[in-house]
Amino acid sequence: MRHFLFKNFNRIFASDHWIRWHFTKAGLLVLGGLITAGMFGIDTERTVAYQLFSLLGGLLLLAILNSLFFRVRLTAHRELPQFATVGQTLHYWVLVKNHSQKLEQSLSLRDNLKQELPSFKTFLQAKEPGHKKRNWFDNYVGYPRWLWLMQLSRGAEITEETLPPIPPGDIEIKMTLIPKRRGYVHFEKITFARPDPFGLFNAFYNFDKPDSLLILPKRYPVGEISLSGTRKYQRGGVQLAISVGDAEEFVSLREYRPGDPLRHIHWKSVAKMGKPLVKEYQDEFFVRHALILDTFTEQPFGELFETAVSVASSFASAPRSQDVLLDLMFAGTQAYCFSSGRGLGQTDKLLEILACVQACTDKDFQCLYPLLMEHLGSLSGCVCILLNWNDERQNFVQLLQKSGIPLLVVVISDIELEIEQTDVHIVHPNAITEDLSNILGNPKT
Repeated sequence: MRHFLFKNFNRIFASDHWIRWHFTKAGLLVLGGLITAGMFGIDTERTVAYQLFSLLGGLLLLAILNSLFFRVRLTAHRELPQFATVGQTLHYWVLVKNHSQKLEQSLSLRDNLKQELPSFKTFLQAKEPGHKKRNWFDNYVGYPRWLWLMQLSRGAEITEETLPPIPPGDIEIKMTLIPKRRGYVHFEKITFARPDPFGLFNAFYNFDKPDSLLILPKRYPVGEISLSGTRKYQRGGVQLAISVGDAEEFVSLREYRPGDPLRHIHWKSVAKMGKPLVKEYQDEFFVRHALILDTFTEQPFGELFETAVSVASSFASAPRSQDVLLDLMFAGTQAYCFSSGRGLGQTDKLLEILACVQACTDKDFQCLYPLLMEHLGSLSGCVCILLNWNDERQNFVQLLQKSGIPLLVVVISDIELEIEQTDVHIVHPNAITEDLSNILGNPKT
């Protein structure tokens, strides 16, 4: 039964979208009157509602026929920023060009985002915000959840803009976009709309204009994180961190070995000796922190996971010394480790990665152990963002504690948990700013 309903959701949605897309507010009123008059005008001998039905039907028919002759010679080009952020309204510009010699009037501009239908498996696994407050029927049928998934697929809402009269040449139009989720949003086509003379039905002129914009996770105010870690030896030295730490420019020259970076070749010596020589650097000692994100959950679009990503993004973008490296560790199709710091890349790179990270539903938490053990000896401190506080995660935290690494553990939970450890803190999805402020002593704004 649910599978049958799921298959028909798209037909219902497409029909509703077509009506709202084509009919103006006045047109919807006329359409409602047409349907009502049709219901009451069946018996033509007892009522004159059929006359109203004929009149309204004729008006809509003329309006629809008029839309078939709509033609304009317009093009448009978007000027998008590099990034946007969830929950923060974004304004961008669309350059509209009139290729004809006449003034184009009474137009509106609609920018269209791509959306894909959710799979039935995703539909069953997903839990939309507020589902616990819905009645049994809505939760079983799931149409509100399906609408929410369609909104997530689209990724943002773009307001329709009424255009001023467009003379021959160019004109800039300010558009408003409201990001609804992190990740890429994909633009499809740009649409110019004009209502018929009665103002009932919109005629459209569409042209394809693919584009994309990366939406970064929502972030919260977080001050500098104080972890009392010491500098550790980093394998690879300056080759890894360039100018971070205690190394001087170089120690000596030696013969080139396969795998040495080309930027370390000492070209003046090559010219004199006739063979490649490279600069050899001394070992590096500097501070390195790990930011471990728990991605293991059964709900790929769950509120807890999105909160965890936002908290991780807040820590990743927190101010820190230029001599501190930060490793972002998480597991997806495999275990990943991305580094940020002086000489290795900036915070924006970590935020781009977090914008696209997905929940891991087919592996268990132990997948993080090999990645952690590989880097454990070089870490000066660790921040863990966890989705649960079960035995697996407690054992993971105990392993870090036994290694002597300073820890800050944040558990994302929508229920109250009793945790006695002082370095383990709880963040609730509905009180993120307040909980982070309590943990780190940061201002709430």
